[in-house]
Amino acid sequence: MGMVSGMALAGAGAGINELTALAATSELAPTAKRGKYVAVLIFTILPFCPSVLWGQLIAYHSSWRYVGLLCGAWAFIGLAMTTVFYFPPPRVNSTGLTNREIISRIDFVGGFLSIVGMILFIAGLLWGGYQYSWKSAHTLVPLLLGAFFLIAFAFWEMYGAKYPMFPSRLKKEPRILALTLIITFISGANFFSVLLFWPTQAFNVYGHDPVGVGIRGMPIGFSILAGACIVLWLLSVFRGGNRALMIISSCMMTAGCGALAAARIDNINAVYGILVVAGLGIGGIVVPASIITTIICPDDLIATVAALTLAIRVIGGAIGYTTYYNVFYNKFVPKLGLGIAVALAKNNLLDLPTVIEAAELTGASLLDRILDLPKINGNVTVWMDIVKAGQLAYSEAYPWVYYASIAFGAVAIIASCLLGDVGKYMDDHVAVVIH
Repeated sequence: MGMVSGMALAGAGAGINELTALAATSELAPTAKRGKYVAVLIFTILPFCPSVLWGQLIAYHSSWRYVGLLCGAWAFIGLAMTTVFYFPPPRVNSTGLTNREIISRIDFVGGFLSIVGMILFIAGLLWGGYQYSWKSAHTLVPLLLGAFFLIAFAFWEMYGAKYPMFPSRLKKEPRILALTLIITFISGANFFSVLLFWPTQAFNVYGHDPVGVGIRGMPIGFSILAGACIVLWLLSVFRGGNRALMIISSCMMTAGCGALAAARIDNINAVYGILVVAGLGIGGIVVPASIITTIICPDDLIATVAALTLAIRVIGGAIGYTTYYNVFYNKFVPKLGLGIAVALAKNNLLDLPTVIEAAELTGASLLDRILDLPKINGNVTVWMDIVKAGQLAYSEAYPWVYYASIAFGAVAIIASCLLGDVGKYMDDHVAVVIH
């Protein structure tokens, strides 16, 4: 429970920090150079591109809890530096509103309806077909309640909210905004498909050596960073060109994520190139799409639109992950059970309780404990057959995640083709004046 609470607090803080950094950088930069400024900002993530390696080494040599300690220490350094060195100059209150009046314009009702709706809907998606059947009350109640809250949120925003989350002034370029938000949603889904599934695949299919797992995770981290920086920089160089950049990035994302389905136990070297293509495509969308929305919106709504794109990206990622995990789980469990049963039968040790226990330990990546099972009793030959069966089951189940990602990617490609160009907004004026 403590870990869940900690992750919730960490996520809230990280979201505020990312939003503030992107919005503040976008406001300070002339519109024509906004992509370059944000590219430099994104480049600061470089030390954490090998995060899979850092996490594996920490967990292997001590405890996974120290991963949280590292993140907390890094966040504390940022807090200390901000407190000691950051003194923003006073800003002119162009709205003429008091703090109380500004707070009164926050859409608390819409925030409540959207957050509760998404949590319930995603919980139902994750439980359905996994812990509970799709027809059970445990799945249907949160799904239907979540859908009800989301529909209520839509009606509230259209007809009830005096100051809605999507202000009417954001609709200056409604087609570009709507399609960019769709692309952002899809990029979040495919971002999570690689970010959350590939490290586990690198661990479960190709071996548990921490350095090996870390190296296998590096291509995706560095290529996502490179893709984001390159596309952001080109956005400023071409003073637009967002349609072509989004089409290229969406195609690379879809092709790369889909091609990961070809990963097998014996072809890891070929997979590295695929990871780079997928990472470049995802990186070329995940932040640049957000910056495109800040270019077309009124200057005083930059923070608002940055918050909306961040929220939509995370929601897309959450829905994508629950969808992918359901697909993966329903393919993996039967393959794993059958594989372990065959491995035990091969050694004349077939026993249903042993199959179940070995499958549970394999799914939890606690392979060494399989040796302690009564039927195995330290038999390394049988243990190796079970481990091999687990690796094969994993390698046959993960491709279905990447097949599913193709459908998401196809939507992003279509949306990219329909985008309008933001070149006419790429002048050199600065969004806000700092006094």
